[in-house]
Amino acid sequence: MPSHPRRHFLKTTALASLAGPNILRAADTKQKIRVACVGIGNMGNGAVQASQGEEIVAFCDVDWRDLGGRSAFEQAKKHPTVPKFTDFREMLDKKGSDIDAVLISTPDHTHFAAAMAAMQAKKHVFVQKPLAHNIWQVRTLQKAAKKYGVQTVMGNQGHCWEGIRLVKEWFEAGVLGEVREVHCWTDRPISKVGFLKQFPTQIPAGEPIPKDVDWNLWQGPVADAEYNSQYMPQFWRGWWNYGCGGLGDIGCHCLDAPFWTLQLGMPEKVEVVQQQPADFKGYTAPQSHIIFHFAARGTMPPVQIHWYEGGLLPEALPGMTKGLPDNGMIMKGSKETLFSEGMRVQSPQLWPRERMTPIIDILRRKPLPRSVAGEPIGELFAAIRGTIPHAGSHFDYACPLTELVSTGVLAIRSGKTIEWDSENMKVKNAPEFDAWIKEPVREGWSYGEDLWKA
Repeated sequence: MPSHPRRHFLKTTALASLAGPNILRAADTKQKIRVACVGIGNMGNGAVQASQGEEIVAFCDVDWRDLGGRSAFEQAKKHPTVPKFTDFREMLDKKGSDIDAVLISTPDHTHFAAAMAAMQAKKHVFVQKPLAHNIWQVRTLQKAAKKYGVQTVMGNQGHCWEGIRLVKEWFEAGVLGEVREVHCWTDRPISKVGFLKQFPTQIPAGEPIPKDVDWNLWQGPVADAEYNSQYMPQFWRGWWNYGCGGLGDIGCHCLDAPFWTLQLGMPEKVEVVQQQPADFKGYTAPQSHIIFHFAARGTMPPVQIHWYEGGLLPEALPGMTKGLPDNGMIMKGSKETLFSEGMRVQSPQLWPRERMTPIIDILRRKPLPRSVAGEPIGELFAAIRGTIPHAGSHFDYACPLTELVSTGVLAIRSGKTIEWDSENMKVKNAPEFDAWIKEPVREGWSYGEDLWKA
């Protein structure tokens, strides 16, 4: 038990805003943070694990089937005293006074509603990548974080790692020279990780809703459809109503390093170079190659960011006898070329590797601060305690990164090159995209409209 009661703890940590979120200070930094986890199966297992040193006060999931493995049922079995909910709104109503932070690991289409409900209740939030399902939602989340004064973080783990800092440090030290071309790629959506093995050609026929599944709540803001096991629990990412395709799945990881290092901002154009068209417009295309076109930024020249998915790859670098890995990044500078294997930058290197030897002293310099936790949820907890001002991928960073990814999703989903008017949040001369930039929602699922009023 803590040496001081919870009532005194709340009083001393929230005086700055009587109705505001709790920020732990000074002696109270040892007080456990009270955590609620929304979506605890599959990806949500990680959020539960990251919270083991804190006080888990609520679980929320819409699928309580006994599926073994990484299911919500198994997580709850390990924590039998933690109250269970199926509706995060009910959880916030009934347990809100006992919650400091909400960790959201639901499918993409419910990220926004869960995060908004939590922030409106003055709770700090972790949200899995991508932050939201459309660009209007992304910008609204950024507005909400400012209005409610909460700590935030997105689940792009690589932003906490050493590798991304090395890329930025090497670039800023002048090692790479001018960068005008970057290539990023993933094997999604044909990797079968979170995607169907057989790409669908039509909406699947309805199946009986399984016991212990709340299908209505799983759909959340999306128009009602018949249940099918091709949607949940694992294969929703490729369906445009629920997921954001291969780019939405991996883009916030793989594009993180060039976005941060090159200060990209928003693209002027997203060009569709090559695509194997989808057999059914409700599901992502199997293969795509797009190019994000960025204007000059300060002293940095224009740059093109190539994105490949579904097995399409850039040309391998000279001397790569084994070819390119399934996921990776190549950053081409006027002086040096940088290569990194994996969906996140973990061990970047100059290519060929021998180029690193003469400048090893420069490469060893580390002027950027390192992560205090090495992973996003730990950074969120540190920010709540006041140890750091905010997590690295807080919403003022993560929302623009997610918007960049979302412009690419528009191009892949439509199969068309788009010109992006960032100021007005529109695709130029293409009003048909408006319904994807701000998607309609079912009654009872509207959040954030008030934040757009003058």
